[in-house]
This record gives sequence, C-alpha cells and structure tokens, in this order.
Amino acid sequence: MEQSKSLTDDLGILTAESAEKKLRNDFRVKGMSTALFSGLSYGFYTAFMTLSMSVGIWTVWYGEGSGLSAFATTFLLAAIAAALTDSCSAVWALGIAAARGRLGDVFRSIRTKPGAIIVGAAIIGGPLASTAYVVGLQMAGSIVVPISALCPAIGAILARVLFKQELSPRMMLGIAICFSASVLIGGSAGLADGDTSTVMLGIGFGFIAALFWGVEGCIAGFGTSMIDPEIGITIRQVTSGLTNLLILIPLFAYIGGEDGYAMVFEAVADSESMIFFIVAGLAAYGAFMFWYKGNAMCGAALGMACNGTFSFWGPLCCWLVLGIGFGIAGWTMAPVAWLAAIIMVFGIFVIAMNPMDLFKKGNNQ
Repeated sequence: MEQSKSLTDDLGILTAESAEKKLRNDFRVKGMSTALFSGLSYGFYTAFMTLSMSVGIWTVWYGEGSGLSAFATTFLLAAIAAALTDSCSAVWALGIAAARGRLGDVFRSIRTKPGAIIVGAAIIGGPLASTAYVVGLQMAGSIVVPISALCPAIGAILARVLFKQELSPRMMLGIAICFSASVLIGGSAGLADGDTSTVMLGIGFGFIAALFWGVEGCIAGFGTSMIDPEIGITIRQVTSGLTNLLILIPLFAYIGGEDGYAMVFEAVADSESMIFFIVAGLAAYGAFMFWYKGNAMCGAALGMACNGTFSFWGPLCCWLVLGIGFGIAGWTMAPVAWLAAIIMVFGIFVIAMNPMDLFKKGNNQ
C-alpha cells in the first residue's frame, strides 16, 4: 500500500513538472510570437509613414516648384513626418492608457528615475534617430531598413564601451555577420537605377539612425526594466513627439528659412496624408509595445533578436504596400540585398543568443 502511494506521488510530481515545463515553453513561444509581431509592425510603420509622404500636400512640397530650400526638403520635411508619426503614436498610447485607467500611472512614473531615463532615451532615439531614418528612406528607399537594423549590433558595442558589459566571441561573430551584411547591402546600391551617390548618402543616414537607436537601447534598458512596458512606451512616444515638435522642427525651419509650424498645420489639415500617418502611428505603437512585451515573456536577448527581423519585414512591407498596393516605383531591392537582410537577421540572433540553445531548450521542454 505504501509503495503504491509513493508511486502515485512520484507520478503526480512528474505530471506537475511536465505541466509546468509545458506552461513555460508555451509562454516562451508566445513571447517569441509577440516579439516577431513587433518586427512586422515596424515594417508597416515604415511603409505607411513613407506612403503618407507620397500623397496630398507632400507631393507639392517634394515637387520642383515648391519653393522650399534643399535643406528644408531634406531635413525639415523628414522632421515633420517623424513628428506627425510619433505624435499620432503618442495619441494612440495615451488613449489606450486612458481606456485602461492607467493614465495616472503615466504621470506618476515620469517623475521617477526610470521615467527620467526613458525620457532621455526617447530624445535620442525619437527625434534624432527617426528623422535620420526618414531622410534615409527618402534618399535610398527600403534598402535603408536593414541598415537601420544594425542597432542591436551597435548597441552591443556601445554597452561594452559605456557599461563594460561582456562582448563574447559569439557576440563579436554576430556583429561581424551584421556588418558584413551591411556591406553587401551597400554594394547592392550600385545595382539599382538612379543616383548612386544619393542612395549611398541615404544609407549613411540609415547608419546614423542605427547608432542613435543603439544608444537608446543602452540607456533605456534600465528604465524599461523598472516600469511597465505599456507605461514606458507611452512616456517614450509622448516625449519623442513633443521634442520633435518643440525643438527639432523650429530648429530646422530656422536654418531652412521656412515657417515650420505653418507647414505642420498644413500637413495636419491634409486628410489624404493624415489618415496614413494615423495608421503609421498605430503601427509604431505596436512595434514598441510588442517588442517590450515580448522581451518580458521570452527574455530580452531572444526578444531583441525576434524584433530585429524588421530588417526583412521592413523592405517586404514597403514593397507590398508602396510598390504593389499603390504602384509607387522604386520600392524593390536587388536579390543580393534581400539575401543580406536575411543574413543580418541571423547575425542579430547570434549576438543575442547561441542559436543552438533555441533547439536544445525546445527539445528539453
């Protein structure tokens, strides 16, 4: 009788352990799916923001008879587009927080040290990185997307320099893979039609965006670990939108000799383009929200790697939405660039984790 009871207890323990392992594995897989969806959301954010700048008042501003200076056409318009996208994203974030009764948490958290850190990171990764990203997209097209996806590799290097974090041989291999892929992408620019020098300059702005996003990732790591992702992202998007509207646009308007706020009001009044900015803002909110949520579920390293797949999703979404959906020319990439984007995804995974561990854990669980 006692032996039978002991056997039953052992079976019960094994069953409980198996159930716990299955729950952990299911939670981890769901986290990976969430983080992967963040990369897809980022692709749609890129596509719809670019589409917004291809219709309505934007066709006038980018036209030959617009009267805008070269500086204003390149930088001021990019800052306005980034500001509108981030502001729409901030409105979505505030609306969702209010609907869930968490608006008070946002204002309380922003006064804390982690909140201040997120504000600082948002200033770097929002106006600066986003504007450089938009400039790169306008100059070089979707080829800039995988270049900007170098931010995890740059972030790993900066973490080593700034915070003395370990940079293992595996991580250095991943960084080398990512930068090798970027060289392939840069080389493929010469295969495309158009002004190669402009394309290469656009790729340069893509690198700048990756640098600033890498810095943001280093700074925001502590803040986002102490604040709920939904609250942190709301702080981030509101800060980014306001900084762009209050600092970057006036600065670029002054340099370019234009009335920046008058142009902002014109853009907001243009319903043809604003509908796409609203969609782009929702996609931007989803990109960050699903990234942080996925990180919490499957771990920051794996979440970062899954999010890094936007190096592939970005060009694909641009091709589907802009090229096929709206028939806008210039949103395809050379086959070698597609291959390099996939290679970069692998490199990001190598930086974040040993890819073999993914299979080992799956087998063990």
